[in-house]
Amino acid sequence: MQATQTSFAEQILEGIPSELPQPKPYDPSINHAPIRKDILSKEEKKLALQNALRYFDKKHHKVLIEEFKTELETYGRIYMYRFRPDYKMYARPIDDYPAKSKQAAAIMLMIQNNLDYAVAQHPHELITYGGNGGVFSNWAQYRLTMKYLAEMTDEQTLVMYSGHPMGLFPSHKEAPRVVVTNGMMIPNYSQPDDWEKFNALGVTQYGQMTAGSYMYIGPQGIVHGTTITVLNGFRKIRKSPKGNLFVTSGLGGMSGAQPKAGNIAGCITVCAEVNPKITQVRLNQGWIDEKITDLDELVYRVTKAKADKETISIAYLGNVVDVWEKFDEENIHIDLGSDQTSLHNPWAGGYYPVDLSFEEANIMMAEKPELFKEKVQESLRRHAEAINKHTAKGTYFFDYGNAFLLEASRAGADIMNKNPTLGREFRYPSYVQDIMGPMCFDYGFGPFRWVCASIKPEDLQKTDEIACKVLEELMRHAPVEIQQQMSDNIQWIKGAQENKLVVGSQARILYADAEGRMKIAEAFNNAIEKGEIGYVILGRDHHDVSGTDSPYRETSNIYDGSRFTADMAIHNVIGDSFRGATWVSIHNGGGVGWGEVINGGFGMVLDGTKEASKRLKQMLFWDVNNGISRRSWARNEGAIFAIKRAMESEPNLRVTIPNMVDDKLLNGLELK
Repeated sequence: MQATQTSFAEQILEGIPSELPQPKPYDPSINHAPIRKDILSKEEKKLALQNALRYFDKKHHKVLIEEFKTELETYGRIYMYRFRPDYKMYARPIDDYPAKSKQAAAIMLMIQNNLDYAVAQHPHELITYGGNGGVFSNWAQYRLTMKYLAEMTDEQTLVMYSGHPMGLFPSHKEAPRVVVTNGMMIPNYSQPDDWEKFNALGVTQYGQMTAGSYMYIGPQGIVHGTTITVLNGFRKIRKSPKGNLFVTSGLGGMSGAQPKAGNIAGCITVCAEVNPKITQVRLNQGWIDEKITDLDELVYRVTKAKADKETISIAYLGNVVDVWEKFDEENIHIDLGSDQTSLHNPWAGGYYPVDLSFEEANIMMAEKPELFKEKVQESLRRHAEAINKHTAKGTYFFDYGNAFLLEASRAGADIMNKNPTLGREFRYPSYVQDIMGPMCFDYGFGPFRWVCASIKPEDLQKTDEIACKVLEELMRHAPVEIQQQMSDNIQWIKGAQENKLVVGSQARILYADAEGRMKIAEAFNNAIEKGEIGYVILGRDHHDVSGTDSPYRETSNIYDGSRFTADMAIHNVIGDSFRGATWVSIHNGGGVGWGEVINGGFGMVLDGTKEASKRLKQMLFWDVNNGISRRSWARNEGAIFAIKRAMESEPNLRVTIPNMVDDKLLNGLELK
């Protein structure tokens, strides 16, 4: 057994210890993943144990097999808790990592940020957000990956198979340092139970979007996107946010950003959450202003906030179905309504049924999964019915890309469009269809983000100032079609420090088009060269113009029939990989569910060199315009405008533009 204390660097370089560390007790104070259902046969459980033990020397198998058997039978997964590191998990300054390659050190920084207790939803289970969005499946994978990254040179590439580090392969300096895949199943094996089974076997994982690609920056990422969505949602219904009500649910992971975004937008936000631990975390972090546990008190508080035209965020500790039903009974008018529970993961903790306590639901989920599924679907039907009553009174409801409409339809809820058209099957739109798609994605605006590798707040402040200056200069010459997007993001970046959005690493996000991303990145690179700031790590959410093919979210405003194809996401990650990305990733899953989406992302390290300048220009231009060209071909008006503008700026870009068909020709046809 290990007895001596080893340093952070020594533990990283050790990888999987040669001698077993002491077992670690289960810590009930930590927010843990729900117990997964018992899905493996006896033979499959033996296989899962074999798969887990292959990480360790045979001399340890006798001890570990019993331990891993207990984990599998207790939690439904083998997490290898014993091998959790003794050091604190957080993003350290890049120079603190024992690494031969600064690019590899940057990736180590980002991995640790994803697992920071202040960032990760279930840190001991290596899950960053969404209930099942894993960085790794077990702690052996984490340890081995960090060791490989510490040892690799700039002429090697680390290959990651769904959390498992396959190994270091010879490559070259211009190649990605890491290539990541998560959950890339044969199509016929992408049902929810397939994830449960193959994840329990330890052979694949759900990387979500930015969890398994090491690019999560805490809820700030979606605070910005939600702020833009809420602002544009109120614009759509021609109302000011001031004194008006936004009702939603979910405070874990990504969804925890909603109340903060509501405050920035200036409305009243009510966000329901069933998990008391995560509700308290968000209250402690300042992401919500007040917590209420009684429905009558909630009605009183919202009524007062409306009368006083307050800007306030309220967490209701309880089920959102009760909120919708109570507000209907009390005739509380909801202006904007949505939902951001993890309905991509409805049977394993992503959505909790009404009329069951949090504890009762967790027990039923593990012990009576079929009954739990029935309760979830019953709750979804009630949820939809209550929403329908409010929309009949004038509420604008949108699906926030969490598969609410999809799962409600599968539950038999009254959620379908009475006069469906291709892409408009549901009664309510996806927020991408009516807000983010036509207003942002079609014009190339999406979630550009960066992390200051020094982990110095003063570096973040300097990058904020640089980005703001670039955006203000671009706005002076920007066409009227994108003036609003520019203005919103200048307002955002100016208030970023004041709103205290940093959780974990010193990171920032804003929406920019290809020109904006390239010019901001180039300005960062110049500042690094001059020694004004340290290295900067660029990235983005997969929820972007090009990165994701998702028919019920990112590509839901594509109506030429191609929204169920995944060519764009695959081309995106391939193109990024040979245009200079430091690491690339491609996933099955993402925010709307296993088998429902293919999404890809990247990371890029800026080091102030001419090589970095060259890489950022060629990669960021492709990363955005690949998606604009696809959206243009789908006949999206804003995208046609944007791709023509891109071709004017880059003579080597030539994209096929669609010819429009006169509606009179189509309407005059008699089709059999």
